[in-house]
Amino acid sequence: MSAEIRHEFQVIGKPTPKKDAPLKAAGRAEFADDINMAGMLHGKLLRSPHPHARILSIDASRAAALPGVRAVITGKDFPGVRYGNLPRTRDYLPLAIDTVRYIGEEVAAVAAIDEDTAEEALDLVQVEYEVLPAVFDPEEAMKPGAPQLHAPAPGNISAHTESEFGNVEAAFAEAAYIREDMFETHAVKQGMLEPHACVGVWDSFGKATLWSCKMSPYTVWRQLAMGLDMKPGDIRVVQTYVGGGFSGGKQEAMPMDFCALMLSKKTGRPVKFVHTMEEVLTIGHLRHPMKIWLRTGTTKDGRIVAQHCKLLANGGAYSSIGGFSIFLAGAMLNLPYRVPNMRFESNRVYTNNGFCGALRGHTVVQMCFARDSQLELIAADLGIDPLEIRHRNAIQEGDVTANGFRIGTFAFDECIKRVAEMSGWHEKRGKLPKYRGIGFGCGAHLSGARLMGHSASAAEIRMLEDGTVHLTTGSTDVGQGVETVMSMIAAEVLGIEVDDVTYLKVDSAATPLDPGTFGSRVTLFTGNAVKQAAEEVCRQLAEIAGERMGVDPQDLIFRRREIVNHKDEKQRVSLKEIVRWGMFQQGKVISGRGTYGASEEKIDFRTGQGNLSPAYNPTACAVEVEVDPETGRLTMVGLWGADDSGTPLNPLAVKGQVIGAAVMSIGHALWENLIRIDGKVMNPSLRDYKMPQATDLPKLANFEHSNVITWEPEGPFGAKEAGQGAGTGVVAAIANAIHDATGVRLTRLPFTPESILAGIEELKEKEAVTES
Repeated sequence: MSAEIRHEFQVIGKPTPKKDAPLKAAGRAEFADDINMAGMLHGKLLRSPHPHARILSIDASRAAALPGVRAVITGKDFPGVRYGNLPRTRDYLPLAIDTVRYIGEEVAAVAAIDEDTAEEALDLVQVEYEVLPAVFDPEEAMKPGAPQLHAPAPGNISAHTESEFGNVEAAFAEAAYIREDMFETHAVKQGMLEPHACVGVWDSFGKATLWSCKMSPYTVWRQLAMGLDMKPGDIRVVQTYVGGGFSGGKQEAMPMDFCALMLSKKTGRPVKFVHTMEEVLTIGHLRHPMKIWLRTGTTKDGRIVAQHCKLLANGGAYSSIGGFSIFLAGAMLNLPYRVPNMRFESNRVYTNNGFCGALRGHTVVQMCFARDSQLELIAADLGIDPLEIRHRNAIQEGDVTANGFRIGTFAFDECIKRVAEMSGWHEKRGKLPKYRGIGFGCGAHLSGARLMGHSASAAEIRMLEDGTVHLTTGSTDVGQGVETVMSMIAAEVLGIEVDDVTYLKVDSAATPLDPGTFGSRVTLFTGNAVKQAAEEVCRQLAEIAGERMGVDPQDLIFRRREIVNHKDEKQRVSLKEIVRWGMFQQGKVISGRGTYGASEEKIDFRTGQGNLSPAYNPTACAVEVEVDPETGRLTMVGLWGADDSGTPLNPLAVKGQVIGAAVMSIGHALWENLIRIDGKVMNPSLRDYKMPQATDLPKLANFEHSNVITWEPEGPFGAKEAGQGAGTGVVAAIANAIHDATGVRLTRLPFTPESILAGIEELKEKEAVTES
């Protein structure tokens, strides 16, 4: 099917409001904290006040004796099995047993009749610690004699990556121009408005059920089985509505999840945990702070011939998903540019800080900031227009990158052109008043990654007798519109309305296995599985209808809740009639299953060689800013973006996703900064952890996005990623706009008024010296 016949779709491509919007607007969507059960207790966690200490003893007798307290548990109540994503990253316990490694690590948990009693009980738990030397800086942590956080990690190296493609040294030797720069990024949080919450029940048959707001319920399911030393079949994870995800603690099991179940086992009653926002901001799951050294060699006309990157990441106290975070930083180093020779070296280092993992855009955001900031400097040194140097290096459809990415649709050049037109780049660049500037930034993202272990998605569709369907997958809706888009795909294939599809929430006891919602994988991986399942249902219905109508099933099409003979459209029958005939007269169970992602293609995760994703999404953006030279305060005047996300299945959802991605990157560039001193978070509240508000953003008239429409053959109905790529180039665009406005080149995040003002003052001093 080609892009030219998209107009024939009945459902796909139509702006469609989210199916769950009315429930949420009416306050009737049930989030984890809304769950109430008879006899339910409330849990609270005791956290370490020390960044590094040995636990000598825990006395919970006074807490257990407090009226209203029903149970107190410590790490010794668990089997002592560590859990994590991969065998070599299983370094976390449900509750610390011998050692705590960061401020806020969980030490004990209580269950009481209400939250106030549980809080009071925490103060009565007496923990005797032996304080140990701590280390907070990754460079210090790697030095001989530094405190060792984990025995199997010499030098505190949590993850190490080295990869080389092509002949880097030879390419640098022949390069006409070489530039080296250092960039530094900081710690930021996901900022979801719903705190982590769960309800656990351990029944009399020894079965455990957890209701929780998770992005990857089956990952949680497996990790709970590890940490509780149980068979996965004895554990059930049920997804509730999710109030924002963006990765973090909603992507994996957390101590609260284990404790809810263990306390329920001890008490025989349901137990609910809800984190405070202070806990959310303290416990980790951050975006990795990084130091990025980047060396790039080019020809005289600015074509990149070689790139060498060294990355140092502050991983915090535990692994989480950090190993893959660092792998992805190297794998995506070149996109969206042609780099024939590239070398990547990285260390993710354990420190006594809250641990780091994934956050929207993953580590691609940090790498794009460094690379596109440096590309702007290279263009200036060589006297090349910033847009022209991007065109000269742009990856094209059909390319195979040095590290083996096979590029399908990739309308990067068109993205650049669209943004230039929308922003008025050529009319503004170098012509705006002093302290007003415009900058460009580009990036890319993948449409789901082929993973070690579980990589495929599955879907199942079951027809009901009234002609409606139940659709199940293992992918969760975390606010991005999965329920709506998957329903649209099923409805398009089956010739029914979106409201005829009921998308059932993930339940490990009933829904198909799935790695989860992350890495922009759902539209492509799960969407293809849903499309395949719907096609199988159509095949079954066509056989029933063909027999009933006396026609060849191959001649039947599905449209507007009817089955029609396309050779004679007067021959038609309602879908409902055929479903009922098949069920009632033939005893058929009309259902279909689909899968996607079980590819024979392999990735060498040791070297980084291979095609990591089925499809890639290039993106470009321009940012216009105004800077107050007296205070350094920056005002966002405008942001214009374009990306190639294939054929948008739901343009309304795509628009929301790209704006959301851009806004998060604006926040991370300008305001958000988790301040930590000796491992202690100094701003653990939404009052002090500054996130962007509507008044901080460009007016809607100057906040534009354009979809460059392509037809991605790997995607369902030509679609691919849309939720993360749009944010990857924004930080670099802001940095480049500040430089255009002030002459100040900022290489360290965040871009605060203080850093901008310091740069302006430094330039003034240099000018004064030159004039004298």
